[in-house]
Amino acid sequence: MTVCAPQSTPQSTPRSGSMDMRRAAFTVTANGSYAARLALDGGTGGWFPERWTLDGPEPYAVPLPGSQPEEPDSEVQPLADGRVLIRRRVAERHTLSLLYPTGPGTGELALGAVECARLTLLPPAPGGASAYGLVHAERTTALWRLHGGGFGPERVVEVPGRCAGGAWLDRTGRLLALDRELDGRTKTVVVDLERGGETSPLLQITEESNDRLLLADPYSGLLLVRSDAPGQDRLGWGVLGSARPVRFPECLRPAGAALTPFAAQPGQELTPEGCAVAFRVEGATGSWVGVWRPAGKQLQQFPAPAGWLVGAGLWTTGGELRLPFVTPYVRCGLARLRLPEGERGETRDTGGRGAARDAASGGPRTAPGQSPASPLDQVRQPAPPPAGGRQPQVPLLQPPPAEERPTASAAPARQPLLHEAPHHTAAPAAAPAARGAPPRPGAPAAGS
Repeated sequence: MTVCAPQSTPQSTPRSGSMDMRRAAFTVTANGSYAARLALDGGTGGWFPERWTLDGPEPYAVPLPGSQPEEPDSEVQPLADGRVLIRRRVAERHTLSLLYPTGPGTGELALGAVECARLTLLPPAPGGASAYGLVHAERTTALWRLHGGGFGPERVVEVPGRCAGGAWLDRTGRLLALDRELDGRTKTVVVDLERGGETSPLLQITEESNDRLLLADPYSGLLLVRSDAPGQDRLGWGVLGSARPVRFPECLRPAGAALTPFAAQPGQELTPEGCAVAFRVEGATGSWVGVWRPAGKQLQQFPAPAGWLVGAGLWTTGGELRLPFVTPYVRCGLARLRLPEGERGETRDTGGRGAARDAASGGPRTAPGQSPASPLDQVRQPAPPPAGGRQPQVPLLQPPPAEERPTASAAPARQPLLHEAPHHTAAPAAAPAARGAPPRPGAPAAGS
């Protein structure tokens, strides 16, 4: 079945392309049970879909190659039942299929096609039974349900403006946040899928600012945003449903490095201050990992494991960060970062002791823009497999002793725009209310 979407002239440089840069090529289901990616066949140089199983005692990968290699611009997304949705571009349409292993081969179930110039997949929906995408036109963006409906791909709603991003605000798959550019400004709106795609504002820090939602945790209500309200683009945090303004910690602006959040710790019910967030840190020497909690007021930095699928990872409810990696000798690996016991889900104020420790030792141990000075050198590199072909054990990442951890400055900066002009500040708007709606995560938050 082929469904037609409104046509538009393709943009040579789509302004909504930032969404593709923010989302890692390694996509994990909302419950963390499966992941999928396009893998490169070293022998043929072709791309093929690969599914990872993550909820067992050890991760393992299943290749799902088709009759011919995939194009590198294809997208894959895992479902909760283990099947993998794949979007392929064929001329002026995008075909959709479900892939699944069938013994030595790959089964494929065609779902239909959407005729449009540009279609991108949204992050996996809670529950993992449905999949959504955005069809980009010149002045509007259409939200489509690509799988999970009754009759193949179907359009849900058309939103004025160019939309990008995509974050689920609840655990039922009802409320979807999108960054919308309209009349020269970017604001985050929320789409209510149970009310016919009704759209309402979600994030507006000031009338003139550009405000984007980077990450949302449906358990705690924690929101990570990027806004130019303080005078330049800054990372900030707020709580869904809270009346408190968005805050912009100085520690989330390390010198010579750029931060992109990619995972939040689940299970922190109504305790956003204790919700751990993992960041991809990009500097002059490459990419590494940052970990931050609102209550901690400092950014901890760790080197990434060899072969890390950059920008990908997931948290356990117990506070363990798992980072997928691939090396010539480990086809499917998860490196585990375990923080000290007192720092897992902790909500106390650390008082900026990391900065004080740096001052006492003559300054920070990490130069601006440089990766951490190997605090995880004890992580052994995978050795070549023995003759029997058995893969080496997955390395276990351990943070360095407290006195050796690289830290960013923890002194909170003064924020004149937000504090001196409170009548211009706004907390993230509450999600739209509806009869029978699930409770809002982080509703008038304690400690927000």
